[in-house]
Amino acid sequence: MSHLFFFLFLGLNLVFPNSTVSSTHEALGKAVCPLNINHFRKLIIQSSQPLQLLSEAAECQYVLQGIRLLRSQYLRVSGNFTLPPDVAEVCWDLFGNLFDEFMPRLRIESTCGFKRSLLSQVCNNIKNSSQFERLISPNELNQIRGSCYKSLGNTSPCHLCVDPLLSINKAYFNVPDGGNVTDCEGYPFIYAAAFANRFGPTDLGTAKCLFLLNFSRTSARSEPHKAVILGVLVGCLHGFVGAVLVVWCVWMWHSRRTKRKRTNLTQLGTTSLPGMEMVDGNTALRRFTLDEIKRATRNFSRDNIIGMGGYGNVYKGILEDGSEVAFKRFKNCSAAGEEAFVHEVEVIASVKHVNLLALRGYCTVTGPFEAHQRIIVCDLMRNGSLYDHLFGSGMKKLSWPIRQKITLGMARGLAYLHHGVQPAIIHRDIKASNILVDETFEPKLADFGLAKFTAEGLTHLSTRVAGTLGYVAPEYALYGQLSERSDVYSFGVVLLEILSGKKAIIPNDHSYETLLLTDWAWSLVREGRLLDVIEEAMPELGAKDEIEKYVLVAILCSHPVAYARPTMDQLIKILENDCPVPSIPDRPFPLLAHFDDKEMSMSITGLRDTPKSAEQHTLVHKSDHPVQNDGDKGVISES
Repeated sequence: MSHLFFFLFLGLNLVFPNSTVSSTHEALGKAVCPLNINHFRKLIIQSSQPLQLLSEAAECQYVLQGIRLLRSQYLRVSGNFTLPPDVAEVCWDLFGNLFDEFMPRLRIESTCGFKRSLLSQVCNNIKNSSQFERLISPNELNQIRGSCYKSLGNTSPCHLCVDPLLSINKAYFNVPDGGNVTDCEGYPFIYAAAFANRFGPTDLGTAKCLFLLNFSRTSARSEPHKAVILGVLVGCLHGFVGAVLVVWCVWMWHSRRTKRKRTNLTQLGTTSLPGMEMVDGNTALRRFTLDEIKRATRNFSRDNIIGMGGYGNVYKGILEDGSEVAFKRFKNCSAAGEEAFVHEVEVIASVKHVNLLALRGYCTVTGPFEAHQRIIVCDLMRNGSLYDHLFGSGMKKLSWPIRQKITLGMARGLAYLHHGVQPAIIHRDIKASNILVDETFEPKLADFGLAKFTAEGLTHLSTRVAGTLGYVAPEYALYGQLSERSDVYSFGVVLLEILSGKKAIIPNDHSYETLLLTDWAWSLVREGRLLDVIEEAMPELGAKDEIEKYVLVAILCSHPVAYARPTMDQLIKILENDCPVPSIPDRPFPLLAHFDDKEMSMSITGLRDTPKSAEQHTLVHKSDHPVQNDGDKGVISES
């Protein structure tokens, strides 16, 4: 009877691993461990390495590398290297139970000398990925991202990735006697597996290269059966050859029948997305059924709508495991381009960063009684969007430290899209409502439904200008010329909204005319009234020099001339360090204040006939550090 109970309990754990552990700890009043220990158990089971035959030193090394893999997976999801102390205690006990199962004679603490603080103790004050990225130099960070991005399953790319990590380890994390307490030496490898490698820490090649864990199966177990299998194959050779001939004939007939259908689907689904084949997602995306989503959203109840836009509605919902998510349901969809949509979702989901909204899955289906459905599933941000906190009625004014945190997070997320992935991604619709914030006001760039990728990873190619009025860069709105600096312009507009508390388009209560926020701020800065840009009665206002620096950065980013704007990498250096703001040239023309057809035409003509470049105008802000122009290498024209 006891054996029956044991197997029943084991079966329930395999079916509901997370819910079982979660409910058990909740019942005990403990925190729930966020480390995916059950997945790690599956990797051990599927591998062919006999852990019981390892030496004591090898067992301790295996435990340490396993901890690093789980921490890397946690870093990839949360952005944090360490766990809270109470959560770390729970995880440590679960981890010990795991290795009691596979290495019964090993005692992690007494035999290996590992401390329970290994999961919670901070090394060199590095708590999260942002602090790690600030610690090492930009060149070293780019070297990690470049050398560790590809698959690490082979020896050559593995060495190319590990060599710079060892150098960084020696330069920044060579802490004496810290291995059993904080595991400083593991930080570069944990970071590289979480963010630099596109496949993630649980990929078999990544785990073998960066954590020395071999989870691959071997053919050794099948050796005793090879003779039997070979005999069967030889005995059935004639029948097998005949079967192959039959299958070949059927396949040829079926191939000819479906050739036109496949060709048409490929033309509809892939020709509008050049270059996307350059990204290999390898993500753990889940394909939801429409029934699952209907249950989660109460059949798309209007009470569950949390956002509405030109592309569809956003619903909140609760999955069967109790997790809250957001469902973005697209309007006016058809089955054409289905393959391209799924491919784009996989590409989007492969991009992981603490300041980018995570994508959980998608749904595509055509029912007999309803139109074609396209839905993407994202994490739910219960704290809403930046737009809600800046312009929502009854909202408490954001303090300066929170506004500064949101600005830096936005910049890091956008810089990662531009410079941290290949091919590069241009968001094209940066605005306050697309900046979501979590409970700690950490920003997440959202709405990647419009993301497009080019063949070279430098610019976008599309059939129309996309974006929101007031946030779109002039060269993109007027000529369809799009580059990463078009996103920089939108970032500058959002930063002005953060600083001033005013919307991108300022209505005039006394007339039908409207004013762009960039024009309003520019007029104040030209007169030297930088602090007048700041919203009145802002809580915890920072130092004057710091505030003025942010105002100048916003003006520089929202400059109408593209090459006068900095890149996002340059911008982060300015914001996070004591680097001065580059010189800001005067505007060669006023931006649009009215939006009827006549005035739009006049403004376009005036822009084309402008004789002076930005460099020929008076400098509004002088500096010894002008913006470095990268030659406009990514600018193209859209039609």
